[in-house]
Amino acid sequence: MALLRLILNIIWLFVAGFWLAIGYAVAGVICCVLIVTIPFGIASFRMASYAIWPFGRDLVRRSGSGGGTTVMNVIWLIVAGWWLTIGHIATALGLAVTIIGIPMAWASLKMIPVALAPFGNEIVHSGRSREPWQF
Repeated sequence: MALLRLILNIIWLFVAGFWLAIGYAVAGVICCVLIVTIPFGIASFRMASYAIWPFGRDLVRRSGSGGGTTVMNVIWLIVAGWWLTIGHIATALGLAVTIIGIPMAWASLKMIPVALAPFGNEIVHSGRSREPWQF
């Protein structure tokens, strides 16, 4: 199972992951330059790490997320979330054309929840207890 995840992650890296991660990282740098939007930049960096190596990791809701995360997610959805979702759907449609691309398309679709609402979520290893992803 671990070998399969490694192979899928390597294929993903070359097919879509590298460019998605670069896009999220560039958005994160821009958000961090504009001081007010630093929380959005941090969320972008978190999404970049998920986009570059998605297999073997899942997105879970963080317990104790309150009204502040809801407000941040609404702002994110209006400014960037729906564009990212359209991009992930288009990527998934393009990848699903081939049989080998179907798992890659699923990975792209799996990123839609974090693209829509990055605040209040954590990235965890799939096969372990639901502890936050440690860098």
